Amino acid sequence: MFDTIRPGLFRLEIPLPGNPLKAVNSYVFKAPDRNLIVDTGMNRPECLEAMMNGLRELDIDLSKTDLFITHMHADHSGLISHLATETSRVFCSQADADIINSKDNWRPMLLFANRSGFPHDEEAIRQHPGFKYGVREIIDFTIVKDGDTINIGEYTFQCISTPGHTPGHVCLYEPNQKILLSGDHILGKITPNISLFADDRNPLDEYLQSLDKTYALEVEQVLPAHRQIFTDCRGRINQLREHHNRRAAAILNVLEKGPQNAFEIASQLKWDLSYEHWDQFPISQKWFATGEVIAHLKYLEALGKVKHNQSSYEIKYYLTA
Repeated sequence: MFDTIRPGLFRLEIPLPGNPLKAVNSYVFKAPDRNLIVDTGMNRPECLEAMMNGLRELDIDLSKTDLFITHMHADHSGLISHLATETSRVFCSQADADIINSKDNWRPMLLFANRSGFPHDEEAIRQHPGFKYGVREIIDFTIVKDGDTINIGEYTFQCISTPGHTPGHVCLYEPNQKILLSGDHILGKITPNISLFADDRNPLDEYLQSLDKTYALEVEQVLPAHRQIFTDCRGRINQLREHHNRRAAAILNVLEKGPQNAFEIASQLKWDLSYEHWDQFPISQKWFATGEVIAHLKYLEALGKVKHNQSSYEIKYYLTA
């Protein structure tokens, strides 16, 4: 099944079984010369079946079809090798293309998580959807940069670099139609996860700056990668800013009890999940929660509101005087 959004523009809902996100929106542009698929679903049979059924209904010839990957996460990139043909271009940012093609970045993330108090071993990685359902092959990407344009039928899209959710997240903006394919940068009913498992970035600061960047665009319709299409882009951006302000304030409140690691802090926050207690969270959800807390701590540290003590085995944060 597909939804017709505009002439030549369709949405396929690709199911994500057992995942709180439920589905990913894959947008398909059908044009006389070349087609374009924006985001793919995970590398798993259920996703591939839904994608191929939708493409058959739309009569899409994959040999005349390019792919655009908004960012590197498996629910957006997992099916690349199943869909791309020898004549296909696969558009992606350099930063996220490098991550997709890297097969050895999980170990450093787990070690940093352990030092942040995360008590689990490799099971956390084995259960991570990015590890289970990501791209297995090396992909020959066509790299896009901020300001690049992609023409497809009557649409001319500008690539808008929006790092934060991932280092190289890219949105597509059509200034004449005033539509924004927002990937996971802006979602209508849920909040994009901003995570960190390293010490070399400040992804929340990047994300807030990216929100400022998209706030300046004239947008009448937002086509997100999950859940409903919506119209009030600037109103939603304001809500997302406020969410992160509240999360930062809640972390500062927890730290009033004394120095703690990120995992300890995460266990005391309120999360929008259908579990009564932290102990009931699946390992994967504890992973995402801990990563989000680390990102907020990094942001707060850059603002001078918290500091950290670091030993060879643990990183603890505390309030500045």
